[in-house]
Formats: sequence, structure tokens, C-alpha cells
Amino acid sequence: AFGVIADIQFADAEDGYDFGGCRRRYYRHSLRLLREAVRAWAGESPPIDFVLQLGDSIDGQNARRGEAESALQQVLEVLGQLSVPVHHAWGNHELYNFSRAQLVRSGLYSRPAGGSDGPADQECHAYHCSPAPRLRLVVLDSYDVSTLGTDPGSLRYQEALRVLREKNPNEDLNSPEGLKEPHFVAFNGGFSQAQLDWFDEVLKSSDENQEKVIVIAHLPIHPSASNGVCLAWNYEAALSVLHKHGCVVCVLAGHLHDGAYCLDSHGVHHLTLEGLIETPPESNAFGTVYVYEDKMVLKGRGRIPDRVMRF
Repeated sequence: AFGVIADIQFADAEDGYDFGGCRRRYYRHSLRLLREAVRAWAGESPPIDFVLQLGDSIDGQNARRGEAESALQQVLEVLGQLSVPVHHAWGNHELYNFSRAQLVRSGLYSRPAGGSDGPADQECHAYHCSPAPRLRLVVLDSYDVSTLGTDPGSLRYQEALRVLREKNPNEDLNSPEGLKEPHFVAFNGGFSQAQLDWFDEVLKSSDENQEKVIVIAHLPIHPSASNGVCLAWNYEAALSVLHKHGCVVCVLAGHLHDGAYCLDSHGVHHLTLEGLIETPPESNAFGTVYVYEDKMVLKGRGRIPDRVMRF
């Protein structure tokens, strides 16, 4: 069993609204709701084995307020009350607050030391582990190719900007206005070829060992588990790697605060979790997932519905 939560986006700030100005965001309350989630997970019987934090743990406005470090510390302190590992995906809001080099030195770097469990690039926050026999968890870095959190003089930034500009002629690169492929916006990102090659090798090994694989990333990688905008730039490339193998049973993502779900044509469940940040204080948005031989059962709290995902 494991806990799952997405888009906490904590800031010690008054309630605000999304970029469109119409969706309320409860910045301060998100920490209280996280505490409630941690208390619930700590009381689970049998106990949970780990927690998946699907990215955007703190809000981008912390950077402007000079409070990035303290906001992150508060979130990590709450999660640290659990006696189990927490696996973190990196989202756009982490990269609004910190450079990739800073994130590597932070408590959000959950990739195991040594590097053999992930791609050669140590700043790529992708890795795999086996939390139970015949079960593998793969964490993907959906901002491996991105203009966020990278030095504008670097090759990584220049390449990401080239990809983005090719698809998005808008002056505001966060605007999907008029785009044929509206997911090519700056608040999304993509997977490098090196990460995709590594992912392919991990899944090949899981096929051989007859493992079930759960994949997590901040960005959804299936259009039907998205609103068309909140999607990895090269989601097709990630899906084609995934569909070459029979081992993946579920992909968990965040980013789209409304949440979404689909069962794809290859029998893979794609679950995008509702965001904590847009959850009213009297509700909540987290879940506990129970893994069986033939299914995963999500027991949701608040905005997150219960779900049975068979495989």
C-alpha cells in the first residue's frame, strides 16, 4: 500500500487564483490538508510502504517572496513525520523556485545515491526501485527538456527553447492560444532521448523478471488523462516506449488540478490526481493505493474518487 498526493503548492500567502483568475487557490490551507493526509497515512493498518508526491510541492510565488527554502522546509517537515520513504516527482513549480542544480542538493532529490538506478545525467530526476517483490516503481523527469530551472546560456536551455519556439509562435510562451498542439507551452516540458533510452532498458528488465511496473511523472503522458494542454511535450515518445513492453500497469501524474483518468488501448491505467492546492479547506485531496496481484485499489479522500484498476 502507498500514499499518493499531487500539487500541494504551499505558500504562506492569502488565497489567490489561477492564471485565468477564476479558480481559487488555497495556498496556506494546503499545508494543513497535507498534515491531515500524513495523519491518515500514519494511521493506516496494515501500514503503508511509501508515499508518492507527484510534484509542485510549493508554489512559484515563494521565489518572488524570498520564501522558497522556508516553504519547502515546512512541506518536507510534515512529510518527514512519516516513517516511510517519500518519492518526489519534480514539477514546474519546483523549477520556478530552484535551479536543477539546487534541487539535486535538496530534500526533493529522492533518486538513490550512486547513480546506477537512473540515467547518467545526475540532474535528471529519474530512477527506479523495487518496493515489493515483483513490483517496480519508475519515477520519470518530465522536465528533463525544459526552459525552467536551467541557465539560459546552457545547451539544455537552448535546445528546449528551440523545441518550444518551433511549436509555439506566441509572444507569451505560457499561452496555448491558437496552437495546433496546445501542450507546447513553457509550463510543460519533455523527456530527453537519453532518459527514454534508459526507461526502455528498465522496462525490458521488468518484462524479463515478470514485474508489474507503476510509473510516476508530474506531467500526464496520455491525452485522455489530460485536458489537452497539461501534457508532456513528447508524450508520444514516452507512450511508444511504454507500449513496447507489457509490464506497465499504471501511470500516475499531477499538474492538471481537475484530475483525469483513462484506460488506454494497451490496458494501461493513466490516473491524473486532483490537485491539493485547489481543494477547499473543508475537503481534501489525497489517497491510499492498495496493490494486489491483479488490481490496484485507490481509496480516495475528499475530491479524489475511489477507483479499482484491474490488470
